[in-house]
Amino acid sequence: AALRSLVPREWSSEHEVAWTWLWENVERLVRSTLGKPQQQERSLERFIKNLTPEAFNYLRTEVYARFFQMAPAGQDHFK
Repeated sequence: AALRSLVPREWSSEHEVAWTWLWENVERLVRSTLGKPQQQERSLERFIKNLTPEAFNYLRTEVYARFFQMAPAGQDHFK
């Protein structure tokens, strides 16, 4: 619905079908990875170890910024 509001004149039933398909697949992919942190831990560790110090600092800053934006109450746990 959010994308549809940005392009209301061009939006068609084909767009709606494609948009719905996309998000159903995104949901399926996300759900398939939930509960598998141990399988992903090695890859994530390897990824983080290969970051430059600048890239690591950027990642850390962005993670916290997005977390606090999505869950402002989370700031209470880091005081």
